[in-house]
Amino acid sequence: MTIESFPGSSGYIDAGVDKKITYFSNTYVLGLTVVAGIGGLLFGYDTGVISGALLYIRDEFEAVDQSSFLQETIVSMALVGAMIGAAGGGWINDAYGRKRATLLADVVFALGSFVMALAPDPYVLIFGRLLVGLGVGVASVTAPMYIAEAAPSEIRGGLVSTNVLMITGGQFLSYLVNLAFTEVPGTWRWMLGVAAVPAIVQFLLMLLLPESPRWLYMKSKSEAIVVLSKIYDPFRLEEELDQLSSALEEEKQRKNAISYLDVFRIKEIRLAFFAGAGLQAFQQFTGINTVMYYSPTIVQMAGFRSNQLALLLSLMVALMNAAGTVVGIHLIDHSGRRKLALSSLFGVILSLILLSVSFFLTSSGFTNVGWIAVLGLTLYIAFFAPGMGPVPWTVNSEIYPESYRGTCSGMSATVNWISNLIVAQCFLSVADAVGTDWTFLILAGIAVAAFVFVYVYVPETKGLTFDEVERIWKERAWGRNYGSESLLEKGVES
Repeated sequence: MTIESFPGSSGYIDAGVDKKITYFSNTYVLGLTVVAGIGGLLFGYDTGVISGALLYIRDEFEAVDQSSFLQETIVSMALVGAMIGAAGGGWINDAYGRKRATLLADVVFALGSFVMALAPDPYVLIFGRLLVGLGVGVASVTAPMYIAEAAPSEIRGGLVSTNVLMITGGQFLSYLVNLAFTEVPGTWRWMLGVAAVPAIVQFLLMLLLPESPRWLYMKSKSEAIVVLSKIYDPFRLEEELDQLSSALEEEKQRKNAISYLDVFRIKEIRLAFFAGAGLQAFQQFTGINTVMYYSPTIVQMAGFRSNQLALLLSLMVALMNAAGTVVGIHLIDHSGRRKLALSSLFGVILSLILLSVSFFLTSSGFTNVGWIAVLGLTLYIAFFAPGMGPVPWTVNSEIYPESYRGTCSGMSATVNWISNLIVAQCFLSVADAVGTDWTFLILAGIAVAAFVFVYVYVPETKGLTFDEVERIWKERAWGRNYGSESLLEKGVES
């Protein structure tokens, strides 16, 4: 029995004018989204679980407890693996498809989880962290693409953002797991080993799912039509097939071999990659991980100093992050990607300034100003989560031509992971050098630069088909001779 035979899964989406497409219009598409989104859950769980596990790893391995370098390596090795996985994941997706890439990511992630859980020494544990990172890196590229290519354009943004909801949900789950296993023998081994469960579940469910219809169309038109017919009604299906056919013809006119250098040589692809990679870099450089890291300190500034409260705060921040992502899922297909990113960044700028002011006042000897820091933290999460959380991943899943989508998405995700590593490695050093107040002010300045970048370089893609989005970049690269109606104007107006 395959997912195609599930009750209700064959109900296609009616493209009629009077029938509004919603996220629940087609259980088949929703099923694809949820299963693919488990990759986001793996992503979020791994980034969150290590903070709690490391406390117990230090207790078991004296070498780790006495070496800051080993502690940093255990944490950062997953980031190194994710960078490699994301870079290679783009090529794997283009060469072998989204389904096989997901299955590979699950196998590598589960293997890494088992290696970590059974590690006899810190060095085997580090190897396990590398394997888990490789799986997370491939999944971070694959899941948004798979969802985007199966989703109708009207609800594509919200469905891709579901993957980001799974990431934030995975982070929240990791805090719950950390709390649940604190009194269990072999604490950290359970924390890290249980991560194999969702990877195994996704692997088994993925065997029942079809390949991405858009990738499949390039390999086997008949199989792609079978999948697309479960998503669209006959009239809309004909439109989708016409667009896929024209896109395929255009791809055939290009060189057969896809080169990483082509991303920089072909002007329209270069412009798209610049916008996508820029969004990914600014997502990290506007300080999401540093604000999350400093949340216990911020609460201590407000006068609350218990460790249990710090753990509770971590749960609350993760829950706020997940709740904000739910808001983003609604807004991204209503307000649009560009407007949502700009409004998100405006709030991020204000909240980072508040955090900077709170640290400045504290260092200057003022008392009872902790509420300003808590307000800044709350506003930061409230503004970041709905916008700059999902928008970079959504935009990168839809702005590249079919044959370059995997390659460009992989390169862009690699930029995200490299930026993540740079921020993680540099934040404390910068804070020690110039002070925490100035560090948050620097992050606010970067957020201003991000606002300008989005305003100038990122077009609105809400409701546009992949073919229409591709025409936007051609218009920007070569002028508006590619169509009588400017897609740039259409995107802004919608």
